[in-house]
Amino acid sequence: MGGDIKKAENRLKDISLKLTKQRQIILNLLAENSDKHLNAEEIRSLLLQNNVRTGIATVYRTLSLFEEWELVGKIYLDDGCLRYQLLNPQEKHEHHHLICERCDRIVDIQVDLMDSLEKQVDSYYGFRVTNHHVKLYGVCLECLSK
Repeated sequence: MGGDIKKAENRLKDISLKLTKQRQIILNLLAENSDKHLNAEEIRSLLLQNNVRTGIATVYRTLSLFEEWELVGKIYLDDGCLRYQLLNPQEKHEHHHLICERCDRIVDIQVDLMDSLEKQVDSYYGFRVTNHHVKLYGVCLECLSK
């Protein structure tokens, strides 16, 4: 977690983007909740719980800026919300997700399972894949054992 924050802070410095107090707080909050996929309302709610008064517009602007500079990734999980998570700069692509249809649990898959498919697409179609989003829906082990 600490390494991810430092990498993000260094990235902001590299691009000469000022690390304001609000940006730092939101960056820290995303790092502290790196196992979650938070939407802007959830981020604002967590900020308020920590006595940080930030308007929702500031949260959206900050997330948009972080996304533009590839600090966060966003994912749409078919629940009507865009969700955000700190990106790992070492990942070639965004990671994949397992989504439980019973409890709505989201599990990150850290292994890139698409390498061979990307090579086939490149070879067959001459199409170079730069990124992809994979969401697998099913039932998690915990729900299966209930």
